[in-house]
Parts: sequence; structure tokens; C-alpha cells
Amino acid sequence: MFGMEKSLKEKLIPFSLSLAIILADQITKALVVANIPIYTVGWTFAGDFLRIIHVANKGVAFSLGSTLSQTLRSLLFSLAPLLVIGVVIAVYLRNKDFNALQRWCVCGVVGGGIGNIIDRIFRPQGVVDFIDVKFYGIFGLERWPTFNVADAAIVVCGILLIVSFVSSAKGAAQKSE
Repeated sequence: MFGMEKSLKEKLIPFSLSLAIILADQITKALVVANIPIYTVGWTFAGDFLRIIHVANKGVAFSLGSTLSQTLRSLLFSLAPLLVIGVVIAVYLRNKDFNALQRWCVCGVVGGGIGNIIDRIFRPQGVVDFIDVKFYGIFGLERWPTFNVADAAIVVCGILLIVSFVSSAKGAAQKSE
């Protein structure tokens, strides 16, 4: 019985990261909405390397889908992600093979996803994005598309998760040789 409790505890504790990301995301978005008029730069740092700007994104990554009808956007960008997050959580809770890093990364991605879903459901103007970084022409972009705390959590935790899976697979392959 103790082993099951420990296993469940190991799976539930990383959800504290989900909660922290959701809170940090929603607090920073509320501060931006309250203090910076929409489509206005509020602050700049290190010259113009980093700008805090208030942008509303009705689409998904890189504003994809922003021209779709409100009904279709609601279905595609709110309900579908909720379903995906539900499936991810179910798989996560049933999986016994995730290591600690993978558990924390999955919960980081879940927290970021929920942070943006909250905006899609409760902010008619769309997801609040506000972090704007100079990209120096890399990939033809002078500035990286504006993002928020939830987006950053999804990207960072997603990359770490992929690296962890690849590393684990390489380790397993080397053991079987």
C-alpha cells in the first residue's frame, strides 16, 4: 500500500508546477491588461532587445487561425485543447515509466496549455501575449512572435521532454546492445 501512495504522490506533486505556471501566467496577463493599452509597448529592456507589449491573439501559435469565425475558433482552440489536455493527464497518471524530469515537463506543458485555454474561454479579445524579443533576422524574423508565460512553459518543458525521451531511448538502446 505504501508503494502505491508514494507512486501517486510522485505523480501528483509535479502538478504544483502546473498550478504555478497557471498563476504566473494569469497574474502577468492581468498586470499587462491593467497597465498597458492594447497594441502598445509598455516597457523596453536592453535597448529594444526585450519589449513588454500588450497584444491580443485570437488564433493559436503565430496567430494561425485568427481569421476563422468565432464559433470555429472556440471549437478548435478551446474544446480540442481541453480534450488533448484531458488525454495527456490520463496517460500521465496511468504511465509508470515516466522519470521525474518527464513528469515535471508534462505538468509544465499542461499548466501552459491550461493558462492559454483560460484566455480563450474568458477573454473575448483572445489570448494575451506580451513578451516581445528581438530575433536579429534569424529565420527571416526581425522579432520573434510575441508570447506569454504559458507559451514559454509549453516550449521549454516540451523541448526538455523531447530531449529526455530521446536520451532515455538512447540509454535503453545502449543497454540492449
